Amino acid sequence: MEADGDAHVQNEDVPPNQDLTFLQSSVTSILSEYGWYLVFLCMGVFLLIQHLRKNRPRDNQSSSASVVSQDPGSVVQRQEALEASRRKMQEEQDARAAEFKEKQQRLEEEKRRQKIEMWDSMKEGKSYKGNAKFAQNTEEATSSSSLRPRTDKKPLRNSGYSPLSGDGGGGGGGTCGWRPGRRGPSAGG
Repeated sequence: MEADGDAHVQNEDVPPNQDLTFLQSSVTSILSEYGWYLVFLCMGVFLLIQHLRKNRPRDNQSSSASVVSQDPGSVVQRQEALEASRRKMQEEQDARAAEFKEKQQRLEEEKRRQKIEMWDSMKEGKSYKGNAKFAQNTEEATSSSSLRPRTDKKPLRNSGYSPLSGDGGGGGGGTCGWRPGRRGPSAGG
């Protein structure tokens, strides 16, 4: 019996090695046949888990926020703060509107005054030239220019320029000469 027991023990040691080889060969054959499907399946599961993890904290935050917002004291404080900020913004807007209205009234008053000045000057037979300062400046400019002619004036072209000569401006080489266009059809053929 001892021999049978030893043989039985030896047989128990051998089959696990054979089972692992069988398992290895079956896994290898499955991977060789369905490998890409398994890779894509693993990637899909991974992306699904990541997506669910991102959404879960939002749900927790929103539920905790709803519990906090249920507190009546905090709700009242939040509404009062919101109302105060709205009131402040409305006051700022009202101040800007009043300032704009004043500016528009000043501009209208200035236009009305200019129209009255123009009407008065036309009654007297003078031409209207805008502000009085502008009129004085233009009168001084015209009187000063009529007294002395400008001597620092440059001539428009060289003295040796002749439009019929064909060169570009007084014997300088003539690289920019005008040439007539080609005759005939533009597309050839």
